[in-house]
Amino acid sequence: IPRLDIPAYNWWNEGLHGVARAGIATVFPQAIGLAAMWNDSLQFVIASAISDEFRAKYNESSKMNDRSRYKGLTVWSPNINIFRDPRWGRGQETYGEDPYLTTRYGVAFVKGLQGNDPKYLKTIATPKHYAVHSGPEKLRHVFDANVSEHDLLETYIPAFKATITEGKAYSIMSAYNRFRGKSCTASDDLLNDMVRKQWGFDGYIVSDCDAVADIYNTHKITKTPEEAVAIAVKSGCDLDCGDFYKYLKTAIKKGFITEKEIDVAVKRLMMARFKLGLFDPENMVTYAQIPISVNDSKQNRDLSLKAAQQSLVLLKNNGILPL
Repeated sequence: IPRLDIPAYNWWNEGLHGVARAGIATVFPQAIGLAAMWNDSLQFVIASAISDEFRAKYNESSKMNDRSRYKGLTVWSPNINIFRDPRWGRGQETYGEDPYLTTRYGVAFVKGLQGNDPKYLKTIATPKHYAVHSGPEKLRHVFDANVSEHDLLETYIPAFKATITEGKAYSIMSAYNRFRGKSCTASDDLLNDMVRKQWGFDGYIVSDCDAVADIYNTHKITKTPEEAVAIAVKSGCDLDCGDFYKYLKTAIKKGFITEKEIDVAVKRLMMARFKLGLFDPENMVTYAQIPISVNDSKQNRDLSLKAAQQSLVLLKNNGILPL
C-alpha cells in the first residue's frame, strides 16, 4: 500500500521439518519421524533452529526487497491432524494417531517457532488443518465430517486447543472439509465460538489454499461467490490462501457484508505484522539481527543428525518381515 508506506508481504511459508521452498536449509526428519523420537524437548530445540533459519532468510531477502512467496515469517506449520486413515497422502506431515503425543509435540513446535521475546514473535506458527481433517485426499473438498461430540473433544480438538491456549500460536489454518454441514472455513461454531470465545484466541485465521472457493465451488453451500466470501469473513476467516476474496468488493455492493466487518480481519492481519516487528527499526527487534550464517550451519546439521538417530524405530520380526 504505497500511500501508507506499507510494503508487500506474502503470507505463505512452509516449515514442517525445516524451512521449505526457499532455497537451501537444514532438513530435519519428516514430522512422523520427529514424532517417533518421543522427545518433545528436542522437538522444541528443532523448532527453534527452524525459526532461526526463517528469520535469517527473511533478514537476508528483505535487504534485497524480495517479498516473494516462502520468504516471510508466517509459517504454516505444524500439521496436528490425527492420522487415522492411510489413504490420506499427507499423513507423513502429522505426528501420527495419538492425540496426547500430537498435543505435546504441537505445543513444543509452536513455542520453538514463535520464540520467547516479551515483545516480538520470531515467526508466527499456524497449527493446521482445523478441524476433523484426514481421510482420502480427493474427498477433502466435498466431504462432511460428522464425528461424535466425544470423538471431537477427545481426539480431534485437544492439540488445537493446547497450541492456542498453552502454546499461544498466533495463527490457525482452517480445513477444506465441512464439519456438521458447515465449511470449516466458514463455521461460526468452530472459528468464532470455539477458537475465539472459548479459547480466547486473538490472532488471525487463514484458510487452506482455495478452501474459501470450495464453499461455493465444491461444497455448494452458497449460490454466489459473493455470499461465500461474506460468510467466510463473518465466521472469522481473516485471510484467504487463494484469490476468492477479490469478490469482497461486490459482496459489499450487494449487501452481503460491510466494510466495517472486513476491517476486523484487516486489523488482525496488521497486528500480526506489528508483532513480528516488521514496521519497527531493525535495531529494536532482536530477531532482526540473526545472520544468514545460521542457515544450514554445522550446529543445525548436527541437530538434524541427532533427531534422525532418535527417530529410528526397530521393528521386531514376527515372521512377516521383510514384505
